[in-house]
Amino acid sequence: MRIGLLTEGGYPYVGGEAGLWCDRLVRGLAQHEFDIYALSRSEREEAEGWVPLPSQVGRVRTAPLWETEDDGIVHGRRARRRFAEYYGELATALCTTAPGDPSGSSEGAPQGQSALEADRFASALYGLAELARDEGGLPTALRSETAVRALERACRAPGAHRPAREARVPDLLTVAARLERALRPLSLDWYEDDDLGSVDLCHATSGGTAALPGLLARHFCEVPLLVTEYGVRLRTHYLTEPDSSPATRALLASFHGRLAAETYRRAAVITPGNTHARRWQERCGADRAKLRTVHPGMDAAPFAEAGEYPECADPKTLVWVGRVEPAKDLVSLLHAFAEIRRAEPAARLRIVGAPSGPEGAAYLAHCKGLAAQLFPDEADGPHAVGRNPVSFEETGGPELPSRADAYASGALVVLSSVVEGFPSGLVEAMFCGRATVSTDVGAVVEAIGGTGLVVPPRNPQALAEACVALLRDPERRDRLGAAARARALELFTVEQNVAAFHSIYLDILSRTPVRRIVLDDTGEPLPFGVPAEAHVPGRWSDPTARVAPRGGPGPGPGPGATRSGPGWATDGPVRAAAPVSATEGAAR
Repeated sequence: MRIGLLTEGGYPYVGGEAGLWCDRLVRGLAQHEFDIYALSRSEREEAEGWVPLPSQVGRVRTAPLWETEDDGIVHGRRARRRFAEYYGELATALCTTAPGDPSGSSEGAPQGQSALEADRFASALYGLAELARDEGGLPTALRSETAVRALERACRAPGAHRPAREARVPDLLTVAARLERALRPLSLDWYEDDDLGSVDLCHATSGGTAALPGLLARHFCEVPLLVTEYGVRLRTHYLTEPDSSPATRALLASFHGRLAAETYRRAAVITPGNTHARRWQERCGADRAKLRTVHPGMDAAPFAEAGEYPECADPKTLVWVGRVEPAKDLVSLLHAFAEIRRAEPAARLRIVGAPSGPEGAAYLAHCKGLAAQLFPDEADGPHAVGRNPVSFEETGGPELPSRADAYASGALVVLSSVVEGFPSGLVEAMFCGRATVSTDVGAVVEAIGGTGLVVPPRNPQALAEACVALLRDPERRDRLGAAARARALELFTVEQNVAAFHSIYLDILSRTPVRRIVLDDTGEPLPFGVPAEAHVPGRWSDPTARVAPRGGPGPGPGPGATRSGPGWATDGPVRAAAPVSATEGAAR
């Protein structure tokens, strides 16, 4: 089958765990064809280029979300009137959504009213998409004064929620600009029968803007949609917009909530990466019958040696590995380590990771200063050079060439985060057979099961007590490490992830009506033109058969779509029988 893989800021661009996951999926499903439709987030991302693509990738189409260009399209009076109507309906749906209700249905509101608001948002969204298809694009219109005026009228209208009523001109300008960026996929020329319309299935690798092309392919071409989310976009919005005004946060949260609800409503299957993401999806209106949890697939091979020889680790060394940023709460870890040192004076802590952006660099400097204050340099003797029991390091050097070497250097791995999605670093430690002490955030408990100790976040005392307990009990530590490795190899490998998606692909296609009609060499339709046997590799009886869009003869979408029955199934094309009247049938 042909899969349209929809990405944003990931595959095929270089870098990022999401890109690695997509690459492993595509390479693991070599029996399928993939077309990549990628939205880029920055000029730097595009400049760094693509990862090497396997042969099963047929084509790659990209579109930037970061640059603003004048498309030069001037809409006529009728098109401007249609845009004002649709955008006004979209803005009204955002202003009547309660800020604390991501599913778009206010508490206490009648069920019919919430359904009406959901339909209003969907009608406005698809109306804008149809207008963009008719007129050639909407970037200029989405940045126009008409859009800002429509937002202002919706915010001042009766029934608007309080944060919307409090929106000022700067808030309206900010929201309009953010909506223009999020709605840019509406103006793309991807939604034709020979483009996204020619794939068997659209697989969106995240929600939000990345899933929007999949929604439009379903709307215009009836292509089924699969949505995979390892991080819910609405949750990300709440975490990354702390400095925005209440009105801006509320309106953008309403948009993301409405878009998520519409995506979940139209998707054939939704695959959260963990139970934490699943709860968010259900809160946003996802039908439980569509949800299937598929854990991320990670490559266990680089960690095999560390996992097979756990006895090589220093029994008194604790290791933290990850990106250095405030959400990782290294300050609490350092205070906890001060308590650990009082109980175990020989303990050492290795913090391995690079800062994430300017904020991460400032946080790293703060943590180094705190470590120097809490742990003065210590010397083993009167003539030895003192050193700090806490070290800040990065992988790639001679001492720690890789993350596997970092985990292998210690007997205990610690995670101290206050915010976490799926803890991939924790799973890497499990591959290495290391016991773990973690804070109870995100999907941590789901990942480790009963193979590690979990403590409340922002509680240095509890974190210290758990670490001391494992440092003093090597047998328990070894048992937990072995159990953690067995669990990770069973649940979180690339192989289980690829097998799960292969099964889901087949399940969706088995429940999807045939969208294309197979024609023989005379232009007549073949009944059962794409039977189940067409998926069996082998020789085909009629290489001249072609595929046409439903509604009439025409050229097929491409050479990969030509299918007919196998040679042993029929001696030749079978034409549809001529209709027989009821009286003639009775006479026979």
